[in-house]
Amino acid sequence: MDLFDILLSASFWAATIRIASPLIFATLGELICERAGVLNLGIEGIMVAGAFAGWVAVLNGLPLWGGVAVAMAVGMALGAVHSVLSVPFGLSQHVVGVGLTLLASALTFYTYRVMLPEVSSPPKIAAFQPYEVPLLSDLPFFGQALFSQTPLTYAAFVLAGLVALVLYRTPLGLAVRAAGESPAAVAAQGLSVTAIRMGAVIVGSGFMAVGGAFLTMSAFDSFFFEMVNGRGWICIALVVFGAWKPGKALLGALLFAAFDALQIRLQQTPMGALVPYQVFLMLPYALSILALVVMSRRAEVPAALMVPFNKGER
Repeated sequence: MDLFDILLSASFWAATIRIASPLIFATLGELICERAGVLNLGIEGIMVAGAFAGWVAVLNGLPLWGGVAVAMAVGMALGAVHSVLSVPFGLSQHVVGVGLTLLASALTFYTYRVMLPEVSSPPKIAAFQPYEVPLLSDLPFFGQALFSQTPLTYAAFVLAGLVALVLYRTPLGLAVRAAGESPAAVAAQGLSVTAIRMGAVIVGSGFMAVGGAFLTMSAFDSFFFEMVNGRGWICIALVVFGAWKPGKALLGALLFAAFDALQIRLQQTPMGALVPYQVFLMLPYALSILALVVMSRRAEVPAALMVPFNKGER
């Protein structure tokens, strides 16, 4: 199979959409935080905690959607910690975010060892199964690629539309965007910049955790510590790639996922016997960095991103 055949196969695009799904959840969560003026570097740890929390919840008897809810609640709790330290206390968002990633990852590892001390191979759960949309799943090519995915994948794309709708078509979205551009103007309207920013971080962190839960409850059926594997840092780059706009960020997630799906298939071609597999593993990251450099040159950063706000100060 050559490159042309790979790009024209429905299975390739189905894999692309599946790989992009957790990135979409987490990227939208980071985008909401940054739109409100807060850089959330705790995303990697939040995704790990969400992946573990959702898996444990289902392992202990909750239904799959209950596991998603538990993962989101854990993410929101971690987001609350981040928001308290970085917004009203005004601590360095870089330090708070990195510290939160270390804290969440360490707590997850500790909890796993306490709950399953003698387990060498983590137990499996009954994960989400692909749902074929009636009629649409029977379409040639598009049916397999788009309409035979798991429910969480459909939810990721619906969420992208909802986030765009709220940010650009509601007073709440206007307030969130204004908090990241001109917090003084928000305060002048009698709104609380602190509350808006804290709410954005808490909600955004919940979406990040759902992105992590996708890995244990939809992509796989178990939990292991390396499964997030830097996806959180990629999502931060995707926000910049998307110029802080949900639609472009969605396209960025699909682009990275396409590179990732492509490298897996290239390893199975004659080229895979000639080129070290590490080159293929590097491919999606290298191409994404190149795309990021090209796109970010014209991106407009929210003016008040990472700028603490204290009411009454100029």
